[in-house]
Amino acid sequence: MASRCQFWLPKKNRFCAVAPINDSKFCGNHSSRADGEMVPCPVDPSHLYVLYIHFSSFVLRENLEGHVKRCPLLKQTQSLAVQPFYQKGINAGEEDLLSSEESDSGLSDCISSEMKRNIVYGMSGPQFHRLLGKIRALHDLICKDIQDSYKIKEACNMWIKGEIDRKIPFQEKHVLQQASILGNMEEFGMLRNYDGGEQCEGERSDGNKANVVPAVVEFGAGRGYLTQMLADCYGIKRVFLVERKSYKLKADRSLRQKESLILERLRIDIEDLNLNAVEALRHNSYLAIGKHLCGPATDLALRCCLTKQSYLADTEQCRDKPKLSGLAIATCCHHLCQWKHYTNKRYLLELGITKEEFLAITWFTSWAVDASHSEDISDVSDSKTYLQYSENEGDQMNGSTVDDIVKDMNTVERAVLGFMCKEIIDMGRLMWLKEYGLESQLVKYVPSTISPENHLLIAKCRNFCAT
Repeated sequence: MASRCQFWLPKKNRFCAVAPINDSKFCGNHSSRADGEMVPCPVDPSHLYVLYIHFSSFVLRENLEGHVKRCPLLKQTQSLAVQPFYQKGINAGEEDLLSSEESDSGLSDCISSEMKRNIVYGMSGPQFHRLLGKIRALHDLICKDIQDSYKIKEACNMWIKGEIDRKIPFQEKHVLQQASILGNMEEFGMLRNYDGGEQCEGERSDGNKANVVPAVVEFGAGRGYLTQMLADCYGIKRVFLVERKSYKLKADRSLRQKESLILERLRIDIEDLNLNAVEALRHNSYLAIGKHLCGPATDLALRCCLTKQSYLADTEQCRDKPKLSGLAIATCCHHLCQWKHYTNKRYLLELGITKEEFLAITWFTSWAVDASHSEDISDVSDSKTYLQYSENEGDQMNGSTVDDIVKDMNTVERAVLGFMCKEIIDMGRLMWLKEYGLESQLVKYVPSTISPENHLLIAKCRNFCAT
């Protein structure tokens, strides 16, 4: 009998490494006896899917009862459900702006990349051409003022020069991105060095907020090294790290060694986080930050901070709630964005972008990071002539398929289209922030040679100043 499963994994170009069962050539995940007998885990149907190569996203029906008893997420799920800040789907958004015709289109709430690709490649040549024209026109209309803003402040020198605890992982490209996020926050007037400032305790009895240190909520915190730099360089006193997954080599150990800093890690999906119900954050002002919040996580974080919260109201009901002072969120992975979660559906609909076109736009964004970025090609204002097609060209595409058209596009053309689509998505988010009365900007916080994922949404309440 073979020592390993004989199921071939084309993506890894090898056989499955799991040992086969009994007299079979296959492991339990790939055995033919499981066909038609598999059911999703009722605790969390997605938690095994992440490791689908070695672990099926389903469980044998005959083993289901035993699996549920020992499911590793069961205890975590039960513990989370009783937390006051857990509210299932509170920040998810709704499909509330679709017409009945669009609602019956058959598209579900969560659209996979393959489904998005099928939407694009299911178009005719002229339809695809018209979509490119609409993208270019929309980009010309709303994406006029996205500035380069690579800001490295003196406060971050200890990290830039590597003068930090050697136990902390140091990668220059990540340090430069983190430093520029904080530099932009300082430049925008929402951050300063708080060493020696008072503990974050909301409004003081004398009404003076000048020396009060805001709390910091990092969304999608991962290992927490953006917060680590913030604490090291600016003297933040209270931090909340929001992350749904567990990580090794976290910054928590180093952060907890700071006697003046209070750290709380919330292991929860941003979609389910009711920030108003976090007891330790009540009565406090806070800054929301996030580095590379993938796809819909940006929309979930924005809605978590702003929706269902009258943060500018000075009513008795709102005084004990956390008060957003400002935010800085570096967006990422726009190809994962979903229509349901997107914050500014109304804005795009008013501009003539349908749900299907939005999904196609998100799929195009992956082309921005496909190219080699040895040169900065993210300035689409100098490159978008690649996408200037005449109406006659559109008519000539009647016999062409989308596959033919895409093959005729070179790498730079595809990258330019991808960057344009990224900017359109983020500008919609910027407009949404402005609707809430925040002073907001969308900037490129690092050159694309450092990272092609270089958009930073930065905003502050108009009555807030860190100095």
